[in-house]
Amino acid sequence: MKNYNRRSFLQTSTLGAIATSSLSINCQKNLNSKRFGSYMGGFADKPIKNIRAAFIGINRGSTHLRNFANLAGTEIVALCDLYEDIVLRELKKLKSYKANFKNIKTYWGNKNQWKIMLKEVRPDVVFISTNWRNHAPMAIQSMKDGAHAFSEVPLGVNMEELWEIINTSEKTQKHCMMMENVNYGRDELMFLNICRKGLIGELLHAEAAYIHELRWQMFNTDRGTGNWRTLHYAESKGNLYPTHGLGPVSQYMNLGRNDDNFKHLVSLSSPAIGRNNFAKENFDKSHKWNNIDFSNGDINTSIIKTHLGRTVMVQWDETSPRPYSRLNLIQGTKGTLAGFPTRAAFENGFKDLIKDHHSWIEGEKLEMLYQVYDHPLYKRLNNKTKKSGHGGMDGIMMFRIVECLKNGVPLDQNVYEGCFWSAVTPLSARSIERDGAPQAFPDFTRGDWKKTKALEIIS
Repeated sequence: MKNYNRRSFLQTSTLGAIATSSLSINCQKNLNSKRFGSYMGGFADKPIKNIRAAFIGINRGSTHLRNFANLAGTEIVALCDLYEDIVLRELKKLKSYKANFKNIKTYWGNKNQWKIMLKEVRPDVVFISTNWRNHAPMAIQSMKDGAHAFSEVPLGVNMEELWEIINTSEKTQKHCMMMENVNYGRDELMFLNICRKGLIGELLHAEAAYIHELRWQMFNTDRGTGNWRTLHYAESKGNLYPTHGLGPVSQYMNLGRNDDNFKHLVSLSSPAIGRNNFAKENFDKSHKWNNIDFSNGDINTSIIKTHLGRTVMVQWDETSPRPYSRLNLIQGTKGTLAGFPTRAAFENGFKDLIKDHHSWIEGEKLEMLYQVYDHPLYKRLNNKTKKSGHGGMDGIMMFRIVECLKNGVPLDQNVYEGCFWSAVTPLSARSIERDGAPQAFPDFTRGDWKKTKALEIIS
């Protein structure tokens, strides 16, 4: 442990106070500012009969491209990527999906080609699957140019751009949805259904995570996800990927909608060892990965307190050698639902499977639970989407995006939820810098979350 003298302590604390003050001023400015548009919590645009879509980042976004292309009432008007070979590869695939995909404009090579594409094509919607730092700028510009924006997670990496997303969406009256696909997983949908039915009582606590060992991505040294993601790990702090676990449990708890909302967060990280060791063991001393400091902790644990006093633990670990998990736990006064492995416990038991909460419904016993409580949306779309990616959740998500746009109804995830879930990253970084001090969530809704309806059980 470092020994700080009084002078260094004062310097550190003063700098921290200045940073906090600056941030608070910025957040307060947005909170107090007049809306230049309308609240987007329950926003529904006019129906779009034929949805014209452009795609930015089509290597990682190839799944979204395929799923969108295979839905009725869709048209792909443009593809954009840094690399020509990826654009031509996906263009060839598209023509095998639908014969009428003939007039697709293609863009590659220049980092600003996506801006030219937006001006020339004027799509109805834009799907963004690029590196994380580009999500917010691309979504913001898409809305300014008249398109609804759909971005992979996270929606933004700092608080300033999250506020800009909110302000732009409200001003332009365009959707900006973070495509949290895990909300459409079978277990997540079933847990939501069970929670809505009140079967586990009043909700008290949740646990969410993204635990996924991805050190192997460091071998992507020139192009590919690992090339930019590895640099992001080195340059950033805190929980860098919170939304896959947080999105579903937030919907269980109705956070940011009517009942409750995020209040503040505390965050701590473990020592940073794993990626530095991996770089030393697998790359030459002169390699770029051995000339940067992976200073972010291997494991981050953040605790969120809500306005109603409920708690949410959010963990992140993409370094440690352990099995994949999103935790996906929701605990109530009458039972608990948990993931990885999927299991459930109810205070008064469940049919003939368990007599009380001292035993889990798990393994083969889960089949009866699925039969009774599978979400109606999953039942409707499972056969159509099971091969769509990530166990079918990608296809269900895209189906719902298109269905909502065509029918002119609110999306399942609004812009504020995307910002709340993404805000865990910058807030956790600030908490770590201040030795775990609580960091308040800004209210991106400016108080209007109380009038936003809970997400219904969609059939």
